[in-house]
Amino acid sequence: MISQSQQQQHTLKILPQQIQLLNLFQLNSLELQMHIRQEMEQNPYLEEILDQGSEAKADKCDHEAEQDYKDWEEFADNDVPDYCREYANYFNESNRPDRPIADVLDFREEAKKQLSYKDVDERVQTLACYLIDSLEDTGLLQKDLVTIADDFSFRYFLTTPEEVELALRTVHELEPVGIGCRDIRECWLLQLAKMNQKRPDVANAILLLKNHYEDFKSRRFEKIMDMLQLDEEEFRIIVQFLGRLPMRPVAEHLTSISPKDSIIPDIQVSHDGDEFTITICGITAENFRVSDELNETIKVTKDKSALQYLRSKMQSANWLMYALRQRNESMMKITKAIIRFQKDYFQDGDVNKLQPMILKNIADQVGLDISTVSRLTSNKYADTHFGTIHLKDLFTEGIINKSGEVISNRVIRHALEEVIGMEDKRNPYTDQQLVAILMNKGYKVARRTVAKYRDLLQIPVAQVRAMWA
Repeated sequence: MISQSQQQQHTLKILPQQIQLLNLFQLNSLELQMHIRQEMEQNPYLEEILDQGSEAKADKCDHEAEQDYKDWEEFADNDVPDYCREYANYFNESNRPDRPIADVLDFREEAKKQLSYKDVDERVQTLACYLIDSLEDTGLLQKDLVTIADDFSFRYFLTTPEEVELALRTVHELEPVGIGCRDIRECWLLQLAKMNQKRPDVANAILLLKNHYEDFKSRRFEKIMDMLQLDEEEFRIIVQFLGRLPMRPVAEHLTSISPKDSIIPDIQVSHDGDEFTITICGITAENFRVSDELNETIKVTKDKSALQYLRSKMQSANWLMYALRQRNESMMKITKAIIRFQKDYFQDGDVNKLQPMILKNIADQVGLDISTVSRLTSNKYADTHFGTIHLKDLFTEGIINKSGEVISNRVIRHALEEVIGMEDKRNPYTDQQLVAILMNKGYKVARRTVAKYRDLLQIPVAQVRAMWA
């Protein structure tokens, strides 16, 4: 039987150029520079405008290099002893040259090298490399798998949290043991899995972490001893055994000289009295142009396929310069809005002067979408007179303090970190004691809020801090 039906549904379609524009917004200065270089290699229409001063300097260097070899034949056979040309055979303390910094291999590069030797699927290997790049300096993974899957799908190919978890298991097989773990418990379990599990202390430690970790964090020791049928001496041996295991996989593998990543600021904020001057650093659309020679080539080209190729490359070059202007103009608007919102903080960089600010506050001021503001502030740094700051860290929610004022939760985290830093290491404060101390400082927070901020700061509970004092 033939029948007809009518349906109405809403669909949202994003054009490929919009996706490329959002991808471009998320890049920082260094990543944008690499992206432009790759585009210049593929697009003959895109040309970089060189400064005339730099061209003159290059010609001068070439001329000086030519002069260096002009009299080579005269001095080629000159037998001057080596010691006559040496700078010095011995140096005193005041004239000692700087020692070169030893080359230290980053644990991420070492992990990728180990990954290349494994027989895994190409998709899993790509995901595993992305996970390795997402690790913290301690070797732990702080981002949740859903966020990683979304970010990866937007940049590369579509994936799911389940596939990301499969790639994470591959990362867990790499050295050092525990790399890619999401918390201390998972790091300990991976280390125990590499040991002889027939040992009583290892077996009981695995049972404790798998089944009674929350009780262990909450210091319910009697309940754990009852469930595992252990006496006090046996339980003490297990706790001391866990205390000897590293809590972070990379901490024990750092050398005396640790490599530091150089941060290239995307924005420079200058301060002069009450006035702020904002400069967008890095590449701008004015640094590039469309080749005039290839414009002439289009006019004389008769081949349709060649003409179509040239036109597509010209459109791509024009769109890229348009996208660069859009990116820099939007970043300028967002930075101005942030400085207006956090003017007291930008005066001297005092964290206690931070105001609660969410993405919607800035999006409403500049007339952009919240996701666009998020991408333009993510992985972007600003160079200020009090240091380099991450723009995304300025977005915090608010909490009402004792006097009824709304303050940023980052202020409370900073106060909590200071209190724990000054405590007696052998007799640390419990979460309830921290609540009372913060209350005396004027911050009215619940115990679960203190526990949440303590976890965000990667600070263990009081009994664990006392155990490793």
